[in-house]
Amino acid sequence: MRRVKAARPARPLAVPTAVITGALLLTGCGSDADGPAELSVRAAYIPQPVSDTMAAGFLTIVNEGGTKDELTSVTSTAADSVTLHETVGSSMEEVTSLDVPAHGQLVFKSGGNHLMFEKLKSKPVRGGTVTVELHFATSDPLEVEIPVKSATYNPQTGQ
Repeated sequence: MRRVKAARPARPLAVPTAVITGALLLTGCGSDADGPAELSVRAAYIPQPVSDTMAAGFLTIVNEGGTKDELTSVTSTAADSVTLHETVGSSMEEVTSLDVPAHGQLVFKSGGNHLMFEKLKSKPVRGGTVTVELHFATSDPLEVEIPVKSATYNPQTGQ
């Protein structure tokens, strides 16, 4: 990269300062420059459980905003509790929250992070739906209708 020495401005410093200030305002120089989290849910499903008391849930939370958020809890009338589970390597553990990165996504998938529906009030059946409410540290809750798929459902093939 070649550097060129800029000529001295003919006007007082007030003009360049105004130009710089305007440029900073246009580019957004603060931590909220990209705006708040903008959350949506995609690819949600629950495999029809074999157990009458537990089920797993999978989905992707997409954040198109410039501020990260955290999924802090999930509630559903279909179960006494819905817990967040994180999988690292071959170890699974319950966690109290998971990050939803700015301009990124939080993925729940088979073999990875997942929701656990515990003490089901009624067994989800293929073709039905389960309503959940996702709660975040800063964003408003999202209500999601999760379709119940076959026990062997593969999201990559859609079957």
